[in-house]
Amino acid sequence: MRWWRQILGALGLVLLVALVYLLARAHGLTSMPHVQDLRRIVTGAGIWGPVVFVALQVLLNIPPFPRTVFTVSAGLLFGSIPGTLLTLAATGLAAVIAFWIVRLTGGKLVARYARHPRAVWVRRRLDHHGILAVTSLRLIPMVPFAAMNYLSGLSAVRFWPYLIGTLLGSAPSTIAIVALGDAVTGHVPPALLAVSATCAAVGLVGVVVAARRPVPDEEPVRAEEPAA
Repeated sequence: MRWWRQILGALGLVLLVALVYLLARAHGLTSMPHVQDLRRIVTGAGIWGPVVFVALQVLLNIPPFPRTVFTVSAGLLFGSIPGTLLTLAATGLAAVIAFWIVRLTGGKLVARYARHPRAVWVRRRLDHHGILAVTSLRLIPMVPFAAMNYLSGLSAVRFWPYLIGTLLGSAPSTIAIVALGDAVTGHVPPALLAVSATCAAVGLVGVVVAARRPVPDEEPVRAEEPAA
């Protein structure tokens, strides 16, 4: 899957650059705009700026394309608070679509990738721990976003715990990275960083709890009592 990720990454960057260039030309700029120019361009596009951004992120986040490119861009183009809301909305939509694609196709498209021991470990927790497992696993950077979507579709986790856990678990990293993108302009609300740090600390506890809670296949087998 690595070569697919490279192709999708290059495609995403090309589309973002092309979008910025077309917007710049529409506003009469002959060279690549500066950060403040970018924000003025996006604001001038009205509702179409956020709509195109969310649609593009959803389109590329259903396959295994890293969210980081869009998360940083959201802070750069829209600022911390609007960028966070837009990124979380796109994250939720992409997660929902990927989840139902797997459920409706019976998991045939991704089942062969779910036999890896790490994938099995993730699925067991999704099967038995619900919203706690989804939230805590979303907070682990080593669990790719798209892979988590696919494994959730293969697992027995219910839809609403999956969606709520996805938004809760994705929020801390999203807030921090969007704020990083916004930092380029020098406008970073300290409250956002404080919220991100607090959520990350709480999420770390959730990760430990989810990892230590046994699932049925891992529970020790009790010895049978001797017959009277």
